[in-house]
Amino acid sequence: MASVYEQLGGAPAIQAATELFYRKVLADDDLAPFFDSIDMDAQIKKQAAFLTMVTGGPNQYTGRDLRTAHAKVVAKGASDLHFDLVVKHLGDTLKELGVSDELIGTVAGVAQSVRGDVLNR
Repeated sequence: MASVYEQLGGAPAIQAATELFYRKVLADDDLAPFFDSIDMDAQIKKQAAFLTMVTGGPNQYTGRDLRTAHAKVVAKGASDLHFDLVVKHLGDTLKELGVSDELIGTVAGVAQSVRGDVLNR
């Protein structure tokens, strides 16, 4: 059976999804402030590598662990509301790119599995 990464379309699909996802996130008034002063090109690259890894693609992620990477975001007030918005934008992005509802559910499940780490619980 093909990995989620392969089902999504591999590297080109992950890159397209990551770029579209961050356009949605940055257009969201509740989320955009968390990205003030962030190098978005670097952020997109790290996120694409992370999504590749967690969906079963080649592991080239060299970023920090999720708790450390999101500590400043949590200190700025990130909550379940913000996490839910991120998951929604991810699902909307995948839907816009023609991904099946079943596969979107699988990806959302992966995202939900790291909620505690991202929110430092």
